[in-house]
Amino acid sequence: MPNEAPERTRLTPRERLVRAARTVRAAARHERTKAAARFTVRHGMFALYGGGILARRGWESRTTSRYERMMRAAEAAGQPEVAMEWEQRAAAFRSARHQRRMDWITAPLRLAKSALVGALSTAVGLLALGIAMAMTSHHIADVIAPAMFVVHLANMVVFIASVVWGPLLTVLPWLALLACWNAGRKRQAAPAWALPASLRGNEGEPITPSIVVLALRDLGIAPLRKAILEMGDGGGNMLSPIVIAGCGVEVDVLLPTGVSTEEVQKRRRKLAENLNRHEHEVFITIPPAARTVRLWIADSGALDEPIGDSPLVVDPGITANYKTGRAPWGQDLRGTVVLLSLYQRHVLMTGLSNQGKTASLRAPALWLAFDPTVEFRIGDLKGIGDWNMFDGLATVLIQGPTDEHVLAVTEMVEEGVAEMERRMLAPKGTPFPPLVLIVDEAQIAFMCPAKGADGRPLGGTKATSRYFNAARKILNQGRAVNVTLWQGTQDPTDQNLPKLVREGAHIRGSLVLGTKAQSVMALGEKAVNAGAAPHLLRQGLDKGTLVVAGDGVDLEPGQASITVRTHYINEEQAVELAERAKAARTAVVTRAATEQDAEQVDPLADVAEVIGDAARMLTREVLQRLAEMNRPFYGSWSFQTLTEVLEAAGAAPYKSGGQMVVSRAKVLAALEERDADTAESDAE
Repeated sequence: MPNEAPERTRLTPRERLVRAARTVRAAARHERTKAAARFTVRHGMFALYGGGILARRGWESRTTSRYERMMRAAEAAGQPEVAMEWEQRAAAFRSARHQRRMDWITAPLRLAKSALVGALSTAVGLLALGIAMAMTSHHIADVIAPAMFVVHLANMVVFIASVVWGPLLTVLPWLALLACWNAGRKRQAAPAWALPASLRGNEGEPITPSIVVLALRDLGIAPLRKAILEMGDGGGNMLSPIVIAGCGVEVDVLLPTGVSTEEVQKRRRKLAENLNRHEHEVFITIPPAARTVRLWIADSGALDEPIGDSPLVVDPGITANYKTGRAPWGQDLRGTVVLLSLYQRHVLMTGLSNQGKTASLRAPALWLAFDPTVEFRIGDLKGIGDWNMFDGLATVLIQGPTDEHVLAVTEMVEEGVAEMERRMLAPKGTPFPPLVLIVDEAQIAFMCPAKGADGRPLGGTKATSRYFNAARKILNQGRAVNVTLWQGTQDPTDQNLPKLVREGAHIRGSLVLGTKAQSVMALGEKAVNAGAAPHLLRQGLDKGTLVVAGDGVDLEPGQASITVRTHYINEEQAVELAERAKAARTAVVTRAATEQDAEQVDPLADVAEVIGDAARMLTREVLQRLAEMNRPFYGSWSFQTLTEVLEAAGAAPYKSGGQMVVSRAKVLAALEERDADTAESDAE
């Protein structure tokens, strides 16, 4: 017999029900089904909540509810002047609303009058136009031609309106629904589970008073938590109004008694996590008001966005003025432009290696190069060419990390001291062109164990240290005669950045550091206690971000520091800027102080030349004229140096009228004697 097909197994009703249930469950759990459900709920809630948002906006635009809410918030924050301002705004709004309502009462009568006058004026105008046309065409029918044209035009408008009205009524509700959906979409007004994966978490959600209060309540400070729970308004009276500040928001928090500002500062990371932000996106500072902390909370991810090119690069016509100008440096966290005043200010930049210290120090120098009166003397103890573009701008440019380079940099700073002392002895009212000494990687100079020819150590922190002693002198008195010192250093410690040096800087900026102790060394204890925290910046991610303390940047009253995101000027842009600055300056021959001068200098002959025909000249004036003649060689000379040279030649200075002078006759006699000795030696 042929094979028979097997009999199909019949399913019982129970089995069919179970299979159907499994199929439905599998379909419900399928990712496409979940995505479709989330899509439907998400966009439905966008439209629903968007309608509520628009309704609330409309209500607030027609009532004083917004003003009353702001007044309550200001009163709760203890800001009566702000509450008074909002009350005045509310009164002005009520007055304007009352005036509009009164205008509506008289509007029908005025509208009727206007309509009657308009109709009569139009009729008269059309009749006059028709009469003019009839007189021109000699056809009496043209008298009513303008009026008939207006009638036909009105009929056409009515016809078009009747055609468009139906579709418009059909589309209008959909347009309203689209507006509601768009308002809800912008606010992401949907359950968290229905949002896309990138927005499903709480990270990046708008900061509201309730979120701030909850974050403070769960900070782990028992007195703060207890006080918030006991407040009748749930802690709202602690907060000032939350205001937009750049790429984030700002709010002041009045802490209850028993809670110190330091306790909140120490919990910055936990506070940031409670606010659904990263630690680097929350900054805590201390405003002037007592028992208050100021929170600045960034929009999620906003601090990772670049701030754009420097105005130096963008503006080809930029100029600089050492005394009155301000260098474009970057932006603060609120997005406000930060301008740096360099007039008679010593600068200190510090931070860990490879975080943008040199670029942050070089940018204001590039701006200042556009002032032709400024003289630069630069020592780069890194020696990899970061300052190459200043060849032709700086009178001295030293680049290298060796002990010989440290010696040259030390001598450069000592020359700056000599120039400072010469200027201080000049007659009152003498103008002094700005002299800016820049030492990058200054920690190499402070840590150098080598000694000079006189046996004194180059580095160190004692009074015998040549670099330390020279830097301290300039920091103490240089600004008065426009001699300033800019230093960049790494990883500050007491050994590579002595206290007397770091405390002498007017502008102190720090990139990311490793510890709070280093932050205190870089910026000072006052700034760190008030919230400055370069040790909390992210190494590698916050390159070019500086915490700055000092008087060279604009700070709010009571503010001790400011966080600046500096513009990055790369090497190619720096070279281009330097070339533009050179074109606006008198040509400068840059001297590398580590090289031996090819020119043979004759000090005795130079002294005779500067004295000229005068019988005698003050030693102070001789030094000044020698420096003007050959600044690289004589710029570092002191009274003792000049005296030793002249004594060796037999033309020592002497007192005349109570002041040391140099005799022209003695100098010329010494020259004749030397020439005679030279001639005899050549003859032999």
